[in-house]
Amino acid sequence: MATNKNQHFVPRCYLRPFTIDEENKAINLYNIDRKKFIPKAPVKNQCSKDYFYGQDDQLEHAIQLVESGYAASLRNILNSNKKLSEENKEVLKTFWLFQYMRTEAAAERAVKMSESTRITAGIDEKDFHLEIKEAVQIAMKAFAKSMHIIDDLKFCLIRNKTKKPFITSDDPAVLSNKWHFEDKRTQMRSFGLRSAGAVAILPLSPKLLFLGYDGDVYNVSHNFNVVDVKNERDISAFNEHQFLNCRANIFLQKSEHAEIINDAYMEVEKIRPQSRHLIHYAVLDHTDENFKRYVTISATERDKHEEAILHSQVVHPQPRFWPSQIKNRTNGSVYSNDTGMGFRRYQGSFIHSQKSFHREKA
Repeated sequence: MATNKNQHFVPRCYLRPFTIDEENKAINLYNIDRKKFIPKAPVKNQCSKDYFYGQDDQLEHAIQLVESGYAASLRNILNSNKKLSEENKEVLKTFWLFQYMRTEAAAERAVKMSESTRITAGIDEKDFHLEIKEAVQIAMKAFAKSMHIIDDLKFCLIRNKTKKPFITSDDPAVLSNKWHFEDKRTQMRSFGLRSAGAVAILPLSPKLLFLGYDGDVYNVSHNFNVVDVKNERDISAFNEHQFLNCRANIFLQKSEHAEIINDAYMEVEKIRPQSRHLIHYAVLDHTDENFKRYVTISATERDKHEEAILHSQVVHPQPRFWPSQIKNRTNGSVYSNDTGMGFRRYQGSFIHSQKSFHREKA
């Protein structure tokens, strides 16, 4: 049985640099639902729930190992942020993936997608139902199986040289995709961890941010894997991902930035997706020797005796603009097999498939 009842889905070791005076006792937060600034909120009450991961002591121990490794690497980076060592890079990218998969917001999105699928398919709740804790445990198992899924990304530190701080949130590890939003070939598609053009974002402190990116699609000029940013517009572009991705709370270190945070959120509130998923219902329309063709219809039009498929699509929030440091690479590469798998990075193109992948220009 887990020994720790109050389990954090965003750990206190992560929030520490954003706490008041970095003492890890109190933190300033902005709640987006109430549009209210709350000063000096106790850190111990943030991003936690009783037995969030269940009562598995082995899982709790594994989580503590990931968090303690992150805490040690973060101390090293904050004490000397002139370069990103290979050891610290490995720890941070593992933590990014772990954090991306485990938050309450991520679990909640999985539950809502599951419920929408159940309703669309007309399945009784007693036969198909997913709880938050089940979704979290599924995510933890998926993490264990996919720890190397982002090994092919390039990583660097973004060092904030402006007066505007980096902020963070209750869902701080962001997966986005600049190329996907800009390329016409990706219309009506979604993207994931294996997708070409992936961008991984994790604020580390008000002055540092960890950035991962597809090196076949983007170019980020750096010095020993460190990029100095002197333009506040670029800081705003990174921060916008926190506003778009968070579940309820934005965290900031200094109370004097409260008005800036409120104004910044009001600018992006309208572009936050109402739902983070879509469910498509399609029925069999035509069959020939080699293929079956399905046509999308409204779930209310379905006939339970028809052959049908369900397709779930993740909806990703799209920022208004991107940091100038993330530049599209000349003659960049993406990989496709002209199926619903979409565009992959080179590493992800070796997956078993009836159709082989080929290179396309990004």
